[in-house]
Amino acid sequence: MSGQQTRQWVLYNPPRKSPVVLSGPNSTFAIQSATLPPPGANEVLLQILYFSNDPGQRGWISADVDLERQYLAPVQKGQVMKSFAICEVLESKSENITKGQLVMATTTGWTEYAVVDAKLVTPIQPDEAAGIRATHFIGVLGVPGITAYYGLADIAHATKDDIVVISGAGGATGSMVVQVAKHLIGSKKVIGIAGGAEKCKWVESLGADVCVDYKAMNFKEELWRATEGFVDVYFDNVGGEILDLMLQRVRRFGRITACGSISSYNGHLQSITRWGEIVTNRLEVRGFIVFDTMGTPRGAEIVDALKRGIRDGKIKVGIADETVIPTRFEDVPRTWMGLFEGKNQGKLVTELIKV
Repeated sequence: MSGQQTRQWVLYNPPRKSPVVLSGPNSTFAIQSATLPPPGANEVLLQILYFSNDPGQRGWISADVDLERQYLAPVQKGQVMKSFAICEVLESKSENITKGQLVMATTTGWTEYAVVDAKLVTPIQPDEAAGIRATHFIGVLGVPGITAYYGLADIAHATKDDIVVISGAGGATGSMVVQVAKHLIGSKKVIGIAGGAEKCKWVESLGADVCVDYKAMNFKEELWRATEGFVDVYFDNVGGEILDLMLQRVRRFGRITACGSISSYNGHLQSITRWGEIVTNRLEVRGFIVFDTMGTPRGAEIVDALKRGIRDGKIKVGIADETVIPTRFEDVPRTWMGLFEGKNQGKLVTELIKV
């Protein structure tokens, strides 16, 4: 039996600054064709339907990566670009996975088809009545949703008595933090930071008491006004200048959850000048990685809590909570780059156009 033909995007030039997605010798990625082996015992053949686009992927391909400091093995030159994906099972040699089933896979990468161990895929069950679509298993019920809940409840220990600020509140994780803080934990005030008036309006529709536009000329003044009296918890997704400002707005003995630093992912390093605020105000700053809880009993509890939130109407899963972009396979890197250009509202998902 002949194997499945597929195209794949591989890492061609590990970047130091912003990835280059144009064709040519300087391109970060290159497209290649491959023939997959037929699935063996306990393996499945998958057709990829959707790719997850996550800021953390940028760190997996960096030319300056320090292997001893990474939480996941980075993508090596010539390897298929890593990505979570929603897939359809085309063929199964496993008793636990059936043909035609939808699954979430962690090891496919940017490819049209993949043969993987059945243990590495998780069957998913969309719920149309509750509004849960297949893409939500790489969004609201996937890494972004689990990150939001775990980072806020388990790392920051946010309570109903806290004032919470979230940067990157218009993104996949930040928008979920807003909802978890307001509707599941019940924090008394929730403040979002996002880019653009329309995105801020959307963040407020999710439950934020106010959203501050970091693109506005008077951003600092508006941030100071929104955080008058100081805040208890800051959920940081961006690092850089906004983190520097927020170090001045967290009250004494406050907590900062360090989730991401997207402002510096493409080499745009910004110094933190207010580090002394941590000392003088005895701030607690703690970083975390969502993989610390995924696959554990606590991770399962969090997913169940998010599902209940959706079914109870506390967590919104409308069309606006994700940006799904139909994409030709040739343009997969371009869609991914939208993450760093602010083109997404909520989760950015690549929907592969079938040819």
